[in-house]
Amino acid sequence: MVRDGYFYGGGCLLAAGVIVWLAAWAYAVPLLLLCAFFLWFFRDPERQVPTLVGAVVSPGDGKVTDVSIVGAGGTSRHRISIFLSVFDVHVNRSPISGVIREVRYQRGKFLNAMSAHSAEENEQNIITVEGEGRTVIFKQIAGLIARRIVFNFKVGDQVACGERVGLIKFGSRVDVLFDSDAAIQVKLGDRVKGGATVIALLPVTHPVSASAAGEREAGSI
Repeated sequence: MVRDGYFYGGGCLLAAGVIVWLAAWAYAVPLLLLCAFFLWFFRDPERQVPTLVGAVVSPGDGKVTDVSIVGAGGTSRHRISIFLSVFDVHVNRSPISGVIREVRYQRGKFLNAMSAHSAEENEQNIITVEGEGRTVIFKQIAGLIARRIVFNFKVGDQVACGERVGLIKFGSRVDVLFDSDAAIQVKLGDRVKGGATVIALLPVTHPVSASAAGEREAGSI
């Protein structure tokens, strides 16, 4: 469980105890139910991270609401959008292994995360990860209810594919942007799990080493 679960759940439990002491059990029931919700909401299950070469995994649990090609940084990129309801696990994970090259926080609105405009207008955290010659961008986007985005790494940090990197409270959205030559593995309406579901496969190029190049030249003489 994420530490926040103990903070929110413990606060409700303490408040319920005070109410029971001052009044009666019946008045504490709503707080006890809220305590149970917080403990459940901030769950953090273990996931089996795929080991496929070139795999891009989902950064969060939820439903795929958009698969499209968009312009980003002067180039065309695939974008996969995933909506996280209050019933989904909200821990976010890195879509690939690599080095964090940029973390950019953008203030904005709190539109419904299902809205197409939320990808650009809502408050969000934009993270760029570079690994194996590929760059993947993923966004933690606040929603109608979500009011806080948490990211636990900084520029220059190394992350593993599927590693926990933060969370969004409470309903929200995550977008993943990557090269347009990737093979998409999901479709609209699919349910995905953070760190476990492969949403795309990036073509992997194997550079020729200096020794291999030398052997090739020697064989051609």
